[in-house]
Amino acid sequence: MADHIPFVYTSDDCKMLKALYGDSALVRVSLQTKDKTLQGIPPGMGLWVDGAVDGLHGWKPQRTTKEDRETTRYEAYDAYIEGFTAYERIGDADFQKKPQNDVVKQFVESVLDRCSGLSPKPAWVSVPQLPMVSDASRNRINRLLAQNAAEWKRTRKYSGKLILPVIFTHPGQVNLRTLRKREHVTECYKHADAQGVWVVDSKLNDQEGSGTLEKRFQGLIRFHDELAGSLPSDAIRIGGPYWGMNLVLWARGLIHFPAIGLGSAYRYFIPGLAPPPPRSRVALGPLRRQAFADPGLDGWVAKAISSTVSDEAARSEFSDLAQKLPRLRRSRELSKNQVAKFYKDWFDGLASVPKSGRALALFQDLSKAFVLGRSLPSLPDKEKTARRPDRVAQQLMLNCL
Repeated sequence: MADHIPFVYTSDDCKMLKALYGDSALVRVSLQTKDKTLQGIPPGMGLWVDGAVDGLHGWKPQRTTKEDRETTRYEAYDAYIEGFTAYERIGDADFQKKPQNDVVKQFVESVLDRCSGLSPKPAWVSVPQLPMVSDASRNRINRLLAQNAAEWKRTRKYSGKLILPVIFTHPGQVNLRTLRKREHVTECYKHADAQGVWVVDSKLNDQEGSGTLEKRFQGLIRFHDELAGSLPSDAIRIGGPYWGMNLVLWARGLIHFPAIGLGSAYRYFIPGLAPPPPRSRVALGPLRRQAFADPGLDGWVAKAISSTVSDEAARSEFSDLAQKLPRLRRSRELSKNQVAKFYKDWFDGLASVPKSGRALALFQDLSKAFVLGRSLPSLPDKEKTARRPDRVAQQLMLNCL
């Protein structure tokens, strides 16, 4: 079985799961969207169920207008979370600072009972946790959520594994004060009697090319390194989904499982909060990155073909993309499949290298993409800070070793 853990939310995700990721040991599903996914999970694949309670991060006890409700959140999520006992107390900022254990206990039991009651029976279940914020105002409630998850596991005699989510919501949480955050995470891990931890920066888009990413990448690596040293040696460690940083963390041995997105953004969005409008992207395989599939990309691909005459493999991939671009642009399903196919092949190539050599192999792989990208013209303006073709590979490459 491969190391990766795909995250699925829709029936289309399940189709890609079957077509490309059938060798996954486990798949993560959201309890909120289980009706769209459970029937599409291949038989025998382990199930990790997440209660999606992190969507309470943006929940408000009262909304003043209908427009506020519709523009800031998905009503479907609010209808979902309202099915849990005491959800409105857990989502209230004042209660989070001074939580009452009996209320937290009722909420945890209602979430975990539904997660564990699915068929097939989940091998892993997420500990209910609220996302990290810039201060310590949620530390107390997250500790109580963790403690009651452990109590639930004991009283319900649940035989699976509990996975502690650690969801960051601000760059400074990994750039700064990593020691304080790490200590809180290890404390919650012990309270929950967890067997694994899943860490994701919900604000990290590691393909945007911004100059601030260098510091954020270093902070994320430092946090994972510190966390790995403070957890028990047998603790399961999961990171992502991202585009490349999950692979960097995995290749460096800081996580056991890279989380894999099957959409188009390859990042994590907190449920309930509306993500950016979807836009079709395609994989630029030789450059180890994506690009928006807008009409302006056709001309760029044509220039890339003429610029890579000496690199037969790259020229062949760009020529193939040039033929497919019109169809990929018309169909988001086809474009997502094209990206997912590239990504799986990329991962499999790295996985074929012995563990001790993966970090170097990824560095060399990205270095090749960087050198090629340096020889190509800039991408269309819509790529913004990632217009330079080599930008994504460069930033990831510098953090591989």
